[in-house]
Amino acid sequence: QAQLVETGGGLVQPGGSLRLSCAASGFSVSTYAIGWCRRTPGKAREEVSCINSSNGLTVYADSVTGRFPISRDDAKNTVYLQMNRLEPEDTAIYYCATVTTYYKGTVLSQCQENEYRGQGTQVTVSS
Repeated sequence: QAQLVETGGGLVQPGGSLRLSCAASGFSVSTYAIGWCRRTPGKAREEVSCINSSNGLTVYADSVTGRFPISRDDAKNTVYLQMNRLEPEDTAIYYCATVTTYYKGTVLSQCQENEYRGQGTQVTVSS
C-alpha cells in the first residue's frame, strides 16, 4: 500500500531553518513526481515546490523561491524540503503528495497533487 509520511516540522524563530522529510513506501520516488504543499486556515492551499521523477527538474512557488530547495534521495526513497530564512507567513501544515507535472516547453512550470498524500507536519514560525 502506497504511503507518504512527513517528519521534521516544529517551532522555529524567524530567520531559522528546518528540513522536512517525506518518506515514501509502497512505491518509488524515482518513478513518481513528488511535491510539497502547505495549508493554513483561512488561506488557499499552496503548492510550494515539486521535483520531477525522470529528470529531477524542480519548480517553486514565488513565495519560497530561493529559500526552500527541494531534493530527493532515491536510495532512501525520500524527498526533502530544506526551509531556510523562515518567516511567520510560512507557518502552515506542510504535506507531501504525488503530483502531475506540467511544462511550458521544456520548463517545468506547475505541479498538481494527484493520487497519494501524507498527513502533514506542522511548521510554526514565531518568536
